[in-house]
Amino acid sequence: MSAEKRIIIGRINGLYGIHGWVKIYSYTSPITQILEYSPWQLCLKGQWQTLSMYEGKGHGKGIIARLDSSHDRDEAARLLGADIAIFRSQLPPISEDEYYWNDLIGLTVINHHGITLGTVDHLLETAGANDILAVKGNKEYLIPFVLERVILEVNLTQRIIRVDWDEDFDQ
Repeated sequence: MSAEKRIIIGRINGLYGIHGWVKIYSYTSPITQILEYSPWQLCLKGQWQTLSMYEGKGHGKGIIARLDSSHDRDEAARLLGADIAIFRSQLPPISEDEYYWNDLIGLTVINHHGITLGTVDHLLETAGANDILAVKGNKEYLIPFVLERVILEVNLTQRIIRVDWDEDFDQ
C-alpha cells in the first residue's frame, strides 16, 4: 500500500490542552469530513507514518483530534506541522463522469485551438460562482471551472482538460 497515491487532506497546526490533543487545519469540505478517514498518514521529518485517530471533533470553527500515539502535550508537540494524508483508496467511490479535484492536478490543459496552455498546478475554491483552475505553462492561467462553457472536456484516461480559453487571455 505504500506505493499507493497519498492525498493530503489537512495539517496539524497547533496543540490543544495537556492530554495530547492537536488542532487540525482541514482541507476537506465540510471540514469535519477529515474525521471520517482513518488511519491517517502523517509526514513527520520527511517520513510517512500511519497513525489512527483515537478521537476527534469539531471545536469552534476548527477541528481537534487525539491520535493513538499522543497521550500528553509533549507527545502531541512532535506532530506539529505534519501534513495529514490518506490513501486514494480511502475516498468514497465515484461514477465514471465524476472526479476528485486531486485527479485534475497534473492534467494537460489544451484550448479549443489545440494549443497546450500548461498543466493544472492546483485549484482554488472561491466563495463566488465557480472554482478556478490554476494552470502553469509559459505563463500562469487562472481558468474558471465552468463546465460546458469554459471546461469543455475532462478526460482522465488521456490526462487532458479541453477548455474554451485563449492563450492571450489575461488574468
